[in-house]
Amino acid sequence: MLITLVAVALLAFYVAWNLGANDVANAMGTSVGSKAVTLKQALIIAGILEFTGAVLFGHEVTETLATKIANPALFAATPQIFVVGMVTVLISCGVWLQIATSRGLPVSSSHAVVGAIAGFSWVALGVGAIDWSSIGLITIGWVLTPLISGAIAALFYSQIKHWILDQPNQVVQLQEWIPWLSTALLGVFGVIVLPSLTQPLTNFVIEQVGFNIPAYDIPLLTGAVAAVGLTIISWRQLQDLGKTEESIQSPIPNPVERLFARFQLLSACFVAFAHGSNDVGNAIAPLAAIVYINRTGSVPTDGITIPIWILILGGAGIVGGLAVWGKKVIATIGENIIALQPSSGFCAELATAATILIASRLGLPVSTSHALVGGVVGIGLVQNIKSIKFQTLKGIAAAWLITIPLSAALSAAIFSIARILFL
Repeated sequence: MLITLVAVALLAFYVAWNLGANDVANAMGTSVGSKAVTLKQALIIAGILEFTGAVLFGHEVTETLATKIANPALFAATPQIFVVGMVTVLISCGVWLQIATSRGLPVSSSHAVVGAIAGFSWVALGVGAIDWSSIGLITIGWVLTPLISGAIAALFYSQIKHWILDQPNQVVQLQEWIPWLSTALLGVFGVIVLPSLTQPLTNFVIEQVGFNIPAYDIPLLTGAVAAVGLTIISWRQLQDLGKTEESIQSPIPNPVERLFARFQLLSACFVAFAHGSNDVGNAIAPLAAIVYINRTGSVPTDGITIPIWILILGGAGIVGGLAVWGKKVIATIGENIIALQPSSGFCAELATAATILIASRLGLPVSTSHALVGGVVGIGLVQNIKSIKFQTLKGIAAAWLITIPLSAALSAAIFSIARILFL
């Protein structure tokens, strides 16, 4: 059984590798495209934050995917079928993500996992085993996500363009807008990241100090202090940007855009951290379920404890794939849809985060890839519709459309072969 577990762990690492190579564009594609950071800097920053997010906060999503997508009660009497099914999920998702990455297409790993689970469940237990309501929600999310993100990005960028970029004295206008930009950035991204970061501190205060405080007070206070701090630092940087030798030689000649590049880099860091904590589950949830079955002899039906080595394995795979294969998808989102400046890239990332937050509140399963592409297109509509490279969008849309059915068919075919050979 040890050999089997090692093989499954390698498969999970393979999926995480491909996930890192494909989905890293969600965090860093627009930053590279706008020249806010170099490709090498993006890979280093995203690698550190993706790994940290995966190890520190990846257990919740992993637990959900391991126990909630397929109905484990249906496999209670036949745990071996569930194990084989989860192995086919890993194989089919890894293969599809690698194909998409090789072509530079940003796809949803979440959709690939759901499609793969649906495919093997259909073959194993019949069409009734598929949760069609979940598939329907995913379809709704697929349609709405880029539309909502595009609308938010277009609205936000049009305001920045009108009040700052199109004004004769951009620096003075930006000075007035910095507090609002700081609040918007830390408000949207803080809702995603700060609760997870400050929850341990809140628990410590309650348990050790005995001071009972509302759960939202520490994140709110932290966000307010951070917004004030970012405003003051940004004001100082804006005064210096155009004076130093480094600024003169910068690939971004406009000092206003150089400050937006700082904001964009910070937003990209938030996205990378949140992405690592969320999407690592797509790669390691099947492995976690198989390890649980190996240890207990039963299918997990409720919450399970995710061993830290599994989270580290997933984080390491994401970082490895990002470093070696991530360049193509970064180029697609950052350079091959529209030409980006830091101000427009910042708006695209802010719209992406806002869309994901709204969707989470509504309970819709969405894709960060879909949101970011929608945001970039929305900005292109404000700039000039002719600037949008529709040929690239056709390839991306085709990849989105076929992800669920293709991963389902691939999983069903692999499971059918595996059942004949091993069950």
